[in-house]
Amino acid sequence: MKAVVGFLNRSRSITPLVTFRITYGLLLFFSSIRFWYQGWIDSLFIEPSFHFKYYGFHWITMCPEMLIKPLFAVMILAALCMAVGLFYRYALGLFLVLFTYFELVDATNYLNHHYLVILFGILLLCAPAHRYFSLDVRRGAVTQSTQIPQFYILILIAQIAAVYTFAGLAKLNSDWLLQAMPLRIWLLEYQDFPLVGGLLKYTQTALVFSWFAALYDCTIIYFLLYGPTRKWAYFTVVVFHILTAVFFNIGIFPWLMIVSNLIFFGDVFHKRLYAQKSTFAPTKENVPRVQPYLMITMLVFFTVQLLLPLRHLAYSGNTMVTELGYRFGWRVMLLEKAGIATFTLRDKADDRYMEIDNRQYLTEFQEKQMAIQPDFMIQFAQHIAARNSDIVKSSAVSVASFITINGRVSQRFIQQDLDLLQVQDDWSDKPWIIYRSVK
Repeated sequence: MKAVVGFLNRSRSITPLVTFRITYGLLLFFSSIRFWYQGWIDSLFIEPSFHFKYYGFHWITMCPEMLIKPLFAVMILAALCMAVGLFYRYALGLFLVLFTYFELVDATNYLNHHYLVILFGILLLCAPAHRYFSLDVRRGAVTQSTQIPQFYILILIAQIAAVYTFAGLAKLNSDWLLQAMPLRIWLLEYQDFPLVGGLLKYTQTALVFSWFAALYDCTIIYFLLYGPTRKWAYFTVVVFHILTAVFFNIGIFPWLMIVSNLIFFGDVFHKRLYAQKSTFAPTKENVPRVQPYLMITMLVFFTVQLLLPLRHLAYSGNTMVTELGYRFGWRVMLLEKAGIATFTLRDKADDRYMEIDNRQYLTEFQEKQMAIQPDFMIQFAQHIAARNSDIVKSSAVSVASFITINGRVSQRFIQQDLDLLQVQDDWSDKPWIIYRSVK
């Protein structure tokens, strides 16, 4: 244990951490502006009259409409302040609170990279990333530091390693490796792409891409850690993630991984980035050791990070089908999934039936997400009953649900005679999901 603590407290240049702070903050600053420009604040937060919740967070509600955009503007400003190191901890803390809030108010907006943004933010909040090349140093709010314990760099590397490792392990399934699904479906949309478009219609091309992606995710971390292969490994990181950005339009995730992987480069590389720009001369200093409570906190943090992607093993059936334990598991780009869910509201008092028009209650995007996720179906059923409580005093809600996965024939998803008002939206297994595995 003493040797481990000594290793974590070994002194390193602060510059890799500073590079991470600047690139992370600027990326979030510009991506948040883009989010606003694209009209997604309106379509995802303002237009919906109902918002789906994560289990345990039903108490988080959407703020008044007049506050949504001002709060988003504050979040954008906080990201910029974080990047330049102005009121760093306050800015980062404020950004994290607001960003997490907007993620929690509607679970249909869940994306792996948004989850990663939050995790990176938590780790940065624990680190003194503002003690060099920052406005906080320039204005005298904090003392400049050129050296830090490498613990603060290693926790970021560990988080990146968790993402790649679990993403790679998730790809070790028959759909991905043997059927090249869903890449085979997606690549067909790009047959007109310059130069390589003609190759994208072949199954063999999709298989090559699938196998490369699986091998890449499973091994890239080791090539980044090993000095002699680091430059070439980072080159593949850039090429791989740019290709995913071009072909699959998956938001900021590719760019987040490109900039975050700079943390693997040594101190010499990062020092060069600041040698001519920083006005702060290196000084001899005593590097403070990491407090034991922070090490224990990070041990708990990463234990949770290891357990969350594995929790699907506690459920019966295939998580790609059931969606049980699917979120927060780094299962990236594994599914082409669609569903149809037709809800029926029944008055148990006089046995009257009413078929529900989902679009009266949900946006198109919400309906698409709800139709493939059983916890959302439960929440929607409860919402239907609540909205119609004035005309239906004793209600039951059932659903005729069908889903298709990676090009397969559509199959019934949910037990049709089930009253969704009688089941719980929780973390327990859901035996009423009748489509549980793929063949």
